[in-house]
Amino acid sequence: MYEKKPWLTFYSQVPHSIDYPRVTLYEALLQTAHERPDDVAYDFLGYTSTYRQFISDIDSCADALAALGLAASERITISMPTSPQGIIAFYAANKLGAVASMIHPLSTAKEIEFYLNVAKSRFALTLDAFYAKFKEVKDATPLSTLILARIPDYLGFVKRIGFNLTKGRLIPKVPPDPMVKWWADLMKRSYPKAAPARMGTDDLAVILYSGGTTGVPKGIMLSNMNFISEGKMVSEWGKLDNATSVLAILPIFHGFGLGVCINACFMGGGKSILVPIFTPETVADLIRKHKPSFVIGVPTLFDALARNPKMSRADLSCLKATFSGADMLPRPVKERFEAMVKKQGGNVQLLEGYGLTEAVTAIMATPIGSYREGSIGVPFPDMLAKIVKLETLEEAPIGEEGEICVAGPAVMLGYLDQPEETANTLKTHADGRVWLHTGDIGTMDEDGFFYFKLRQKRMIKSSGMNVYPAQVEELLYRHPKVRDACVIGVPDEAQVQAVKAFIVLKNPDEAGAAAEKELIDYCREHLIKWSCPRFVEFRDDLPKTLVGKIAYNALEKQEIARLKQEGKFSG
Repeated sequence: MYEKKPWLTFYSQVPHSIDYPRVTLYEALLQTAHERPDDVAYDFLGYTSTYRQFISDIDSCADALAALGLAASERITISMPTSPQGIIAFYAANKLGAVASMIHPLSTAKEIEFYLNVAKSRFALTLDAFYAKFKEVKDATPLSTLILARIPDYLGFVKRIGFNLTKGRLIPKVPPDPMVKWWADLMKRSYPKAAPARMGTDDLAVILYSGGTTGVPKGIMLSNMNFISEGKMVSEWGKLDNATSVLAILPIFHGFGLGVCINACFMGGGKSILVPIFTPETVADLIRKHKPSFVIGVPTLFDALARNPKMSRADLSCLKATFSGADMLPRPVKERFEAMVKKQGGNVQLLEGYGLTEAVTAIMATPIGSYREGSIGVPFPDMLAKIVKLETLEEAPIGEEGEICVAGPAVMLGYLDQPEETANTLKTHADGRVWLHTGDIGTMDEDGFFYFKLRQKRMIKSSGMNVYPAQVEELLYRHPKVRDACVIGVPDEAQVQAVKAFIVLKNPDEAGAAAEKELIDYCREHLIKWSCPRFVEFRDDLPKTLVGKIAYNALEKQEIARLKQEGKFSG
C-alpha cells in the first residue's frame, strides 16, 4: 500500500520529490547565503544577523577552532541554549569536517561526563555559568579545551548592562584556567583561513541523544544528508522563504529545535527568531513583537500560550501555520489555542506532525488545509511510511494497528557504538530498503493519513487487555475540572498492571476523594472497564521532560519507588 503513496493527492503546492544538493551542511547554508546575502538569518533578543554576516561569523569561528586544533572527524560538544554562539559553532564545526555533539546546557556534571566520554570530545562550548560542571569532570574525560560564551556577547548595550546588573551578577567568576578560551576573544582575533574539509554528504555530521528518561541515553548518528533532506522537506512543506519567520522556541540540543526551527528555516532562507529561555510570558512578548509566520512546539507550549493573558493583546493575523509535535495533542488544548488565535485575528489550525530523533525530527505533518481528526498527517516528500504487524516485517492491512516504520533520506546512520541496538531498529525489508522501526504504534487510512496511538513501551497490559494511556488522557482532558493529566500502569498482583491517573486540577482546592470518584465515574461512562483508572492522584504540577513534554517515565519511577518503600512491590 505504501508504494502507491496515496498521500501525494494531498500535497497541493508541495513537490512530490526534491533534488537535494550532495553537499555538507555548511555548503548548503553557504548556498542560501549566496542567494540571500542581505536577508536576516536570525534575530536574538534584538540583535540581528544577515546571511552574509552569519557566514562571515561561521568562517571566523572555524578559523579559530582550527587554530585550536579541532580536526576533521573529531567531536565538539556544544552545550548551549538557542543562541548565536551555539548555531555559529554548529556550522563552523561542520565546515572543518568535525562532528557536533549537542547536549542540554542544564546537564548535570555526571551527564556531562557521560556525553564527553561517549563522544570522545576534546573540545566543548558552553556558557560561563556552567564552567564549574565541566571543570569538575575534566580529569575523567578527554576534555582539553573549553570555550566559554556569555549571553551578553550578542546583546545591545542597554540589554548587556541590564543582564550584567541582574542575572550576570549571580554567575560565579571564572578563575584563570589554561583549558578555557573565551568566545568573544576568539571571534575578535585573526587566524589562518581554514579551508572547508573534504567531508561527504553521507558522512557523520551530528550526534543527538535519545531522551534518556529510562536507561542510558543513546547517541543518534546523523549525516549531512539527513539534516539537509529533512530541512529541505520542511522548507518546501511550509514554503519557507525570506518573507517568513520561525519562532525557535525548541532547544538546539533537540532534533525538533535544531532540525526544524533552525536548519530548515535556513535551508529556505527564512528568519529564525532565537528563544534562549522559554517562559509563556517571553514567548507571548516575542510573538507580539516579531509577528512570526510559524510557531512550532509541543502541546504544553500551546496550552501555556492559550492561557497567557499577554496573548489577549497580540495581533495573530501574522500566523501562517502552527504545528504541534513530540507528544500527543489533546483535543481541548487544540480547541483552546485555536479559539484564542481566532479571537486575536488569526485564522490557522493547530496541526499535528510526527517525527523522531532517529530521523532528525519531523518527517510527517498534516497538510495545511487538510485537517483530519486525530491524524499526525502524511509523509514528507521522499519519505516513505507504512504500518507493519507487530514483531514482523509484514505490512498491515489498511486501518489495522501496528508499528510505524519509515524509510528515506532523513533516517539516521545508526546508534553511536551500539551495533546491536542499530540492527534492532534499522531493518532491511523485502523491498530492499532499510526501514526504521520506530517503536510507535499507529494506523494508516486509505488516503495515506497516519494516526499515532502510543509509544509501544507505553502500552499498559491490564488483565491481559491493551490499555492506551493517550486515549484515557484525551478523555480526562475533556473534563471541565482537569488542567493536566497523565496515565500510567502500576504493578498490581491481580491485574499485572492497574491504571492510575495523575491529575492537575484547574482549582487545586477541589482535590480529594469526591473529585477522585467523579473522575473515575466519568471515565467509566465513556471507556471500557479495563481502560478506566482505578486510582487518581492529584498533583500541583506534573514532571516535564527537557522539551516540555509530560514525563510519564518519571511518574512511573516515583510510583515504583513508593510501592517498594511500602513493601508492595519487589520487582
